[in-house]
Amino acid sequence: MTRTLPPAILAIGRNYAEHAAEMGGAAAGHQLGNPMVFMKNPASVTGHGEPIVIPSICKSPGPQVDFEGELAVVIDRDCRDVTPVTALDFVRGYACANDVSARWWQKEGSGGQFCRGKSFDTFCPIGPVVTPSVVGDPQALAIRTRVNGVIMQESSTSLMLFPIATLISELSSGMTLLAGTVLLTGTPGGVGAARKPPVFLRHGDVVEVEIERVGLLRNPVIEA
Repeated sequence: MTRTLPPAILAIGRNYAEHAAEMGGAAAGHQLGNPMVFMKNPASVTGHGEPIVIPSICKSPGPQVDFEGELAVVIDRDCRDVTPVTALDFVRGYACANDVSARWWQKEGSGGQFCRGKSFDTFCPIGPVVTPSVVGDPQALAIRTRVNGVIMQESSTSLMLFPIATLISELSSGMTLLAGTVLLTGTPGGVGAARKPPVFLRHGDVVEVEIERVGLLRNPVIEA
């Protein structure tokens, strides 16, 4: 199936205090006042109903593929140096997303850089884009992630440490955000790697990310 890929995917780490704590780190930019930013390969994008494929390279040294339910923001037109006051004027819409992550590759396999562990093919499911007029206040949305019907993550976008307007303003400072760029705004607590015992995705699982007024993203999991 032909798919239009975004020019860039910018993702925010540790944007919910609970997730930062469960992963053993401080909240993003707690001391510096700046968000933690990383990128995902645009080729990692897949859609609602399509499978998350665990590649053979992610089967060693053991299970490691994790879920991260997030609110995605799509930039409507090129923007640079926008202020928090005008930032939301540059939003085309919002979508449910899953920042699928291979934890060994994220933490150990790539020299301390997140990009590869989060960029394997199908590791960025994104649901249909909903217009801002339908969503309303993006900082007042319930967000939850289920695996096989069991709630694993449940929170609110009101708990983001860096709200969306701040993120767009910060990321566009000195750097053009091209039209169609996807911004992943961070995941709340409850990811599989932080559970005891860990809960990693396996063949046959079904992951659902549901966000109030935005919709539902559902993806089966298969092994390559």
